[in-house]
Amino acid sequence: MADQQKMVQSVTSRDEDFAKWYTDIVKKAELADYSPVRGCIVYRPYGYAIWENIQRILDAKFKETGHENIYMPMLIPESLLQKEKDHIEGFAPEVMWVTHAGNEKLTERYCIRPTSETLFCEHYANIVHSYRDLPKLYNQWCSVMRNEKTTRPFLRGAEFLWQEGHTIHETADEAMEETLRMLDVYTRFCEDYLCLPILYGKKTEREKFAGAVATYAIEGMMHDGKSLQAGTTHYFADNFTKVFDIGFTGRDNTKQYPHETSWGLSTRLIGAIIMTHGDDNGLILPPDVAPVQIVIIPVAQHKEGVLDAAYALRDSLKENYRVKVDASDNSAGWKYAEYEMKGVPLRVEIGPRDIAENQCVIVRRDTRQKYFVKLENLTGEIAAILEDYKKSLYKKAEENRAARTFTAKNMEELEGIFAKTTGYVKAMWCGDDNCELALKDSLGVTSRCIPFEQESISDVCVCCGKKADTMVVWGKSY
Repeated sequence: MADQQKMVQSVTSRDEDFAKWYTDIVKKAELADYSPVRGCIVYRPYGYAIWENIQRILDAKFKETGHENIYMPMLIPESLLQKEKDHIEGFAPEVMWVTHAGNEKLTERYCIRPTSETLFCEHYANIVHSYRDLPKLYNQWCSVMRNEKTTRPFLRGAEFLWQEGHTIHETADEAMEETLRMLDVYTRFCEDYLCLPILYGKKTEREKFAGAVATYAIEGMMHDGKSLQAGTTHYFADNFTKVFDIGFTGRDNTKQYPHETSWGLSTRLIGAIIMTHGDDNGLILPPDVAPVQIVIIPVAQHKEGVLDAAYALRDSLKENYRVKVDASDNSAGWKYAEYEMKGVPLRVEIGPRDIAENQCVIVRRDTRQKYFVKLENLTGEIAAILEDYKKSLYKKAEENRAARTFTAKNMEELEGIFAKTTGYVKAMWCGDDNCELALKDSLGVTSRCIPFEQESISDVCVCCGKKADTMVVWGKSY
């Protein structure tokens, strides 16, 4: 059928060259552009609008859970960073340094924040004195810089946008509850608003955040079977608070140290949306984060009454949806292709014949299914179509993950799977770092997480054959 033909011929096929396809989408959907600063991108208005919608939804959820927004300096004195040895060693290769002010060399270097644990700890030391001052539940929206060698728009860059939550608590139990609660907030957000099925669990010791006691992650599978770490939460116990002497007087009148967490996700989520839902015609955006949810195309707009009808439709919908009328002099075919590329969930067409029959035509971006809808039924029909659209996106991504999830009982099976395809492989692990490193070196796979819901694939490690009782999900990742 003509409706199923590829409308945008200039995009590399997803199955032909996934990396090139991704770059084509980023550029042609006008999400981002390259900048003269190595590893840094220009977030174009359409791409930034997606981030604004992500930010808006998440910010409300953070505030519902009692968090307040704060802003810290972007520069961290070297002496402050050095206070936490494990932390600085973990980030040392990625840290960007400021050494001069004007023509004068600084007496102390400043690093551009790769993350802000040390700044928050210094602040907490100044404001926390008693158990009555706890907890502190803070979140920061900002950018960070890391000296990434290999960069790709949204997925990995020298500078990227994110949020970083930082909290301190009176007890270890409260801090651990916060760590897992925010992991659940991230999971629910990705699944309910981004239509992205999530694998979640604990990171191994090798993969955990520098300075953390435990790190937890949410992972999404992309269309090509690779995993993308979409967000992390960290439990620090009192590792940082003792170093920074964030002491407080406890309920028993003794000096105690609070327990700390941090958690963050970034503009990587835009990359996840592209690679999970997009197709050879461009983006397919989940409605909740789409900058434009409905585009209205006036057909034969030069004819009397057509533009008026299009704007009337917009006015009837704009209270509940982000709506745009394209009244430009481009052809209808060009407009169809343009908004397919941009991933607008619904296209509404109205022309003289539709006006005469008191109807319009709705076309879904994901399936291109057409609906002929009476104007008096439009609001209810759009709500129902968008709800089905979201379920359809999630189901398709879930089916891709299911088709690319395997189990392996020994090294031969593991090698055989990764020789043929990419995806998740569930396999047992003895807990030895050497086995984890061996799999990375030989197959290029890493432990994605230790799922909370454990399965007994076998009773021996997939790598060394020794006794094992921990099931790990392995895969290649971005």
